[in-house]
Amino acid sequence: MAEQEGDCYHCGLPVPPHTDFAVLISSQQRRMCCRGCLAVAQAIVDNGLSDYYQNRTAMPASGQEVLPEVLQKLALYDHPEIQRSFVIQTSEYAKEAVLILEGITCAACVWLNERHLRQLTGVLTVDVNYSSHRARVSWDARYINLSRILQEIQLLGYNAHPYNARQADAYRQQRRKKELQRLAIAGIASAQVMMIAVALYAGSRYGIDASTQKLLRWFSLFLILPVVFFAATPFYRSAWSGLRSKHLNMDVPVSLAILSAFVGSLWVTMMGGTSVYYDTIAMFTLFLLASRMLETGAQEKSVEAAENLLKLQPAMALRVRDGQQAYVPVLELLVGDHILVKAGETFAADGEVLDGQTSADEALLTGESRPVSKQAGAKVIAGSINLDSPVVIRVGGVGEHTVLAGIVRLVDKAQAEKPKIAQLADQVAAWFTWGLLGFALLVYLFWLWHDRQRAFEIVLSVLVVTCPCALSLAVPAALAASGSHLIRQGILVMRGHALETLAHVNHVVFDKTGTLTMGKPQIVAVLPLSEIDEAQSIRLAASLEQASSHPVAQAFLSRVSKQSLFAVDLISNTPGQGISARIEGKSYQLGNAMFVGHGDSTMEAEQLLIFPGATCVWLRDEKKLLALFVLQDRLRDDALIAIQALQARGMTLSILSGDAESAVAYTAHQLNVNNYYYGQSPANKLNYIKSLQAEGAVVAMVGDGVNDAPVLAGAQVSFAVGTGVDVTSQSSDIVLLSSRLLDVAGAIETSMATRKVMHQNLWWALVYNLVALPMAALGYVSPWLAALGMSFSSLIVVLNALRLR
Repeated sequence: MAEQEGDCYHCGLPVPPHTDFAVLISSQQRRMCCRGCLAVAQAIVDNGLSDYYQNRTAMPASGQEVLPEVLQKLALYDHPEIQRSFVIQTSEYAKEAVLILEGITCAACVWLNERHLRQLTGVLTVDVNYSSHRARVSWDARYINLSRILQEIQLLGYNAHPYNARQADAYRQQRRKKELQRLAIAGIASAQVMMIAVALYAGSRYGIDASTQKLLRWFSLFLILPVVFFAATPFYRSAWSGLRSKHLNMDVPVSLAILSAFVGSLWVTMMGGTSVYYDTIAMFTLFLLASRMLETGAQEKSVEAAENLLKLQPAMALRVRDGQQAYVPVLELLVGDHILVKAGETFAADGEVLDGQTSADEALLTGESRPVSKQAGAKVIAGSINLDSPVVIRVGGVGEHTVLAGIVRLVDKAQAEKPKIAQLADQVAAWFTWGLLGFALLVYLFWLWHDRQRAFEIVLSVLVVTCPCALSLAVPAALAASGSHLIRQGILVMRGHALETLAHVNHVVFDKTGTLTMGKPQIVAVLPLSEIDEAQSIRLAASLEQASSHPVAQAFLSRVSKQSLFAVDLISNTPGQGISARIEGKSYQLGNAMFVGHGDSTMEAEQLLIFPGATCVWLRDEKKLLALFVLQDRLRDDALIAIQALQARGMTLSILSGDAESAVAYTAHQLNVNNYYYGQSPANKLNYIKSLQAEGAVVAMVGDGVNDAPVLAGAQVSFAVGTGVDVTSQSSDIVLLSSRLLDVAGAIETSMATRKVMHQNLWWALVYNLVALPMAALGYVSPWLAALGMSFSSLIVVLNALRLR
């Protein structure tokens, strides 16, 4: 984007008289209007970023000198108390924050900010989302502060501030308002121009006075000016950016069609001629803006669904301290604070119930419509609603440290990843654009030779009717619509490729404990085998398990108080088998019969007859067996329905578990699953997954995400079943926030429907272009009909995708 002579080379503003600021850029002295632009331009050149001036498509804000009072304000963002609300501590020294960048006008602005910040010592990663203007920045606090990063952004002429869901929503509303203004102008102009076009078309057939015809053309010209120079400007900016970066996008033929039609019609209006195409410009722009607006709306739905949860969090909370109650801003809450949440109020923070009993509505988070019971010790999630009675909770996380904030970050990250089919569609659209422009040139040359009078009209029809908009929208629109649908169902897709791969899954593998079962085994029998009584046996077992988060460990820990636990050392955990440690200088082992060396098989068999499907856990010391614990877990309520739904879809199912044969076999029998494997370590589970993949299976692994990380990572697609409390630490591709196993089948069904819609869209775009292109090239399609056809083809693609919602 070039500046006028006498304007500032950086921001485009007039250079004041007697101002002598200049920077050497591309071997030429470029004038600047102020010290701020001088500093910015010099920083760009010094960092080797001069290409920014060749790639930008719009002027930035004027550079500003960072004044002392501004520096003081920026320094406030380094304060730990302020950072608590929006900064995440990802490691000992690494921090991460999401910022909103103001002043982003084109792709070159994104490039400049990313390149400049990445060159700063201590900045680890920088990713700027052009569509949302959000920047995710991580840095090493030992080498750089957040205030320095914000200062560098401001020196470039942009403003940055911490991301806030309400501010982001306000920004989107402002952008939608501008889109609606463009759409309204194009719609009003189209209506007026089309009425005039009817008169012109009728006049050309039945006769019209030359002066009347000229007057109507001039009226059409004035009506179309706002469309060409305001409503259609997003197409020009996008096309120019593509040309600058040597990448032809679909807005290149769009802009070429609009501008060539306008120039041609202007020439005919002023100099005389056969036809004007103002009606084509109006309709083409109107329908194209409408389809783009639908596409943008679909793409934003998934982010909005998560961000709407953040907006539900109240701004104030009733803190209880030293017997006194006082309302304080949520951002002032600290981990460990106690807050009182009354019936009907929204939980202001993540935490744990200390006093009281109630039920919570978590439907917006998990998709579960039934109230969830909350008793002392139960976890609560910020944004859920307290339904029944007042409760006191201990704060566990606020601001960016809540589950909901983590979900927004994960959704944002997942949307940045493009599945292979989307990448392929983009590549095809790019090649199609090149082919279209080449074909249009050949058609123009042919008609110049065959019928010079019709050459311009026909090549305009070719450009308009075969715009690759439908092809470019086919995949993104479907993915966006299905993504928003899944979030509303409590299914969080955490990897961009997951939805595409899930449609090809033909083998689903389940973990047992915590996945098919409730994951809350209870001790139903204790058989002491030595002088140690039942209470002491449970105390020893709980002490050995105190560092574990496995559901079996919780069965023991729930039976004793934390104060009564023994101190342990030399802990050794064998996943899927058991745990050993030393207590007061004596070695103990807790696990299955194989792990402890030997067990009483007769006694174990007797207990399994009494408690079918139970798990037997042995406790022994260095010399002898001390006790046998019998634990029993029950199936999830929807486990059988979920298994039946998957079997009805022709899926092959398997169960992998580290439990004993009897427990796994009993569960498999209840669910009518023939393939089950017991006594499996994580390594064995992973080997089984790899063996299935070697045979050509596309495997989905469903686990609780606690001890299954390697196995979840090894499958092509992985599900973690959890309440969402630890969602941000999951290594899975998809998280079932509601813990409903039936959602596995639902996600697979949605992925298949998404693939079907994508294929329908792609086939429609292909067939449409194969039919429309030769018709237009042969002169059978007029420009206005071409605009109508192209626009409707794009609308059909978007509306077909919206069925997934």
